[in-house]
Amino acid sequence: MTDISVHRPGLRSWAELLACELRMVVRDTAGLIVPIGLPMLILVMNASAAGEQVVANGRTALDVYVLPLVFTMVVATTGIVNMPSFLAYYRRSGILRRLAVTPASPAMVLIAQMVVGVLQTGLGIAAAWVLAMVVFGARPPVHAGAAVGALVLATAAMYAVGMIVAAVAPTPNSAVAIGLALYFALGALGGMFGGRDGLPDVLAAVGAWLPFGASVEALSAAWAGAAVQPAPLIGLFVSLLLGGVIAAAFFRWE
Repeated sequence: MTDISVHRPGLRSWAELLACELRMVVRDTAGLIVPIGLPMLILVMNASAAGEQVVANGRTALDVYVLPLVFTMVVATTGIVNMPSFLAYYRRSGILRRLAVTPASPAMVLIAQMVVGVLQTGLGIAAAWVLAMVVFGARPPVHAGAAVGALVLATAAMYAVGMIVAAVAPTPNSAVAIGLALYFALGALGGMFGGRDGLPDVLAAVGAWLPFGASVEALSAAWAGAAVQPAPLIGLFVSLLLGGVIAAAFFRWE
């Protein structure tokens, strides 16, 4: 009896796939610039005035309010808008279907796309952080560990929401349209257009539990040196859990 071993992709295959995904992202000029450029524009527009208002523990409004908002925008744009459009393109063009009959399974594309997205998110956050420190004198969070943990959880939650978009969008254009609509809806409820204080009480309460508002609130608390309340963390975790379950139920490779 002949022993037939199944070839599994090795590190070289993973590296080549990641390199391909990186090239795809770099060639998508709008998808590369907008997640980095738009949050930095918001930062520049608000930094001068906010940098003079001390809020707590020597941290200004720039540190406590503007930077958490900017970082959340970077994460949300990449996770909810960019990543789903690439996956919808791969499905529409038949790439996922063809990969399903090769050792390089479609799941590899999902993982590679998420890795590339996280790299892009890290680049956007690093660029905004350096600009804020060098030009506007921003200071680090009082509770740095809590800020990093909140940012990691926020990234996972936003990508889970993005996977729902990738699961239900039949075409790349529809993925962008659905992603943008969801991005602005979550942003509006989460304080992207002037804070949740101006919203009706019900909408403000809902926005605090949704991933955008929960991310901003958790990061703001960590920056100011306050204890991060359970509510935003629970909201992010629930978004992560529900996003994964819904995406798994509706995602199709073709």
